[in-house]
Amino acid sequence: MSPDPPTRPADTNRSLAAETDPPPEELYLPSLDNGITHLEVTGSRSVPALQAIVLDHLLLHEGPAFWADAMGHATTAALARVAPSWRLLERIHVARGFTPYQHHTLIADLSARINETLREDPSAKPTLIIAPAIDAQYRDADTLSEAQGETLLARSLARLQQYADGYDVPVLVTTTEDGTLTETVRRAAAHELRCEETRLGPRFVGDEFETLVYPAGDGYYQTTIAYWTQILGARAEQAGLEPSAGAVQSDGPRVGTGISIEGTATPTSASPLLDAWAGGR
Repeated sequence: MSPDPPTRPADTNRSLAAETDPPPEELYLPSLDNGITHLEVTGSRSVPALQAIVLDHLLLHEGPAFWADAMGHATTAALARVAPSWRLLERIHVARGFTPYQHHTLIADLSARINETLREDPSAKPTLIIAPAIDAQYRDADTLSEAQGETLLARSLARLQQYADGYDVPVLVTTTEDGTLTETVRRAAAHELRCEETRLGPRFVGDEFETLVYPAGDGYYQTTIAYWTQILGARAEQAGLEPSAGAVQSDGPRVGTGISIEGTATPTSASPLLDAWAGGR
């Protein structure tokens, strides 16, 4: 009789793999912190990075979003391209400014719009404020000098910072081109977030986020070296292994939703608001 085959120790890594493998339903988008975040999108505007981040935030948080629009970023077509439900769009209050002074007044009056909503429904605390292409109207050379445009933009940014502090919410802004006005926005922003096109899909890089996994279809994912460094760092920490000198530390900035080792994102239910803010969608 042949001897019994040697028994293998239990595969203790199997549970770790289940915890760290990215589930297909996760969205690989950065989360927004309170304060002003400047989103810079390089490449084609056809990549709906702004709209996707806004809708992802609404899926994860209750409350309305207030959108001070410029250059048609808040069109129904642009939002519907990535919105999983029309009902989600009912929570976005949109107003538009077509001149520098209209846009500045729009942002200055934003607190009145928010407070009006709160009076109608005290539980409808704002969850996000969006001001895309915030520099666009202030570049109008026909009605403003460069100094006047910069002053109006700085005042609008100061108002947005007041709202971020007063309502304890993120404020998401974008700019249209480099220059003095864009530098003014960067100085005012507490967070910088960049989105660039790649052959695998949009890649986001921010203060504490980097896209490390790209869905490739049919349940497959394209990963990066940085992703596996993150995975192995987490495994080493769970195994009680101290990193060697010069090795990548596993307690560095955590990545965002979809590839986070430490936390999971849970969609919450949302109550639609009554009517869209003046200007329609």
